[in-house]
Amino acid sequence: MTTENPVLRVPPAAPAAAAAHFRASLAFHADVSDVAAALAAGGDPGFVLLDSRSTAAWDQGHIPGAVHLPTALISEQAGQLLDRAVPVVTYCWGPGCNGATRAALALAELGFQVKEMLGGFEYWVREGFAYETWQGPGRRAADPLTAPVQDADCGC
Repeated sequence: MTTENPVLRVPPAAPAAAAAHFRASLAFHADVSDVAAALAAGGDPGFVLLDSRSTAAWDQGHIPGAVHLPTALISEQAGQLLDRAVPVVTYCWGPGCNGATRAALALAELGFQVKEMLGGFEYWVREGFAYETWQGPGRRAADPLTAPVQDADCGC
């Protein structure tokens, strides 16, 4: 008796279809490490980083240099705070939160170029990057499950 392989129950897409899918995914998403590298390079990163969470969440911790604009206020304030010629990268709490997705949708509907930062604030902190709170700056040691410190061959 053969059992069906749950991974291959639906066969993989053809290579060309897979390439198109993953290329499209990269047009919509950025990861924490790439955002951090762009911000750390100095100068204009070419995008605005937008924290779409509540004021209480912002005060608890946010990425230095981010613009705070809660999703509920995007429709009335984005036009005054953001330049439509500059791409926006949204973030919220983390993978369990769709706030950055909702913010990205609201911005796209207003005519902004937008990407979502995968992992959100949670993975920013877990990867050991500096953050700010209402009390001042903070930083935690990198979580080795999200940011292997010694693995130069990761390719992530």
